[in-house]
Amino acid sequence: MTVLVTGSRGAVARRLTALLRERGLAVRAASRQPEGPDVVPCDLTEPATFASALKGVTSVFLYAEPSCADAFAEEAAAAGVEHVVLLSSSSVLAPDAADNPMARSHLDAETALEAAPFRTTFLRPGAFAANALAWSWSLRAGRPVSLPYPGSHSDPIHEADVAGAALAVLTDPALGGRPYVLTGPQSLTFAEQIGILSRATGRDVPVREVGREEWKKEMADYMPPGFADCLLDWWRAHDGVPVELTRCVEQLTGRPARSFAAWARDHAADFAG
Repeated sequence: MTVLVTGSRGAVARRLTALLRERGLAVRAASRQPEGPDVVPCDLTEPATFASALKGVTSVFLYAEPSCADAFAEEAAAAGVEHVVLLSSSSVLAPDAADNPMARSHLDAETALEAAPFRTTFLRPGAFAANALAWSWSLRAGRPVSLPYPGSHSDPIHEADVAGAALAVLTDPALGGRPYVLTGPQSLTFAEQIGILSRATGRDVPVREVGREEWKKEMADYMPPGFADCLLDWWRAHDGVPVELTRCVEQLTGRPARSFAAWARDHAADFAG
């Protein structure tokens, strides 16, 4: 068994690569910008890089890049790949997923793989706990965190739990071939997450409540307006409304999902400065 891990510089992929190697499994780490002799080139937007990365591979951990997902599926099938695990998103389950830029990219990637002859497993996390790293920019600059909906709920999941779930479905044939919605163990508001970060870092985390348009202006250099509107609509819909949680992490890994407090302790240094 040889596993190709795409996007090897990503947080989930790095942890998954380490877990696979701890199991003594053959791993081929791949990246758009490979660094070091153990990483091969594979740009998910450049089909010319697919064949060499896939040669001799039996399983793939794949990030969702819809632009060339059909070509990747064709190359994977030609290479004899037996199983592809896609890091998708629970946003694909929304009624408006096909019209929502947050969900569409993942939905298109899923659709491309569904037509392929190999087995596919879709891991659909909700909100990554690592989204909170966006707040570190403000803190290091000495500015308060801007929140348009402080009371909006999400289900922050530790990247280590996503990697653990991927390991489980890659190494146990009985678990693959189906979708899994992955969540953290708690539905937390942004305000609650800020409080947890404050306790974990031992520093005050000031918050400034802002309107939609002001927040969009602050994010204009980092996020297209259409994506920002979809994100704001999602937060508004969950303002004061807890999100539904699953036990898929525990079912796949045999241990409860890590709390946001655990993630905050693991990443406390990222908020220093």
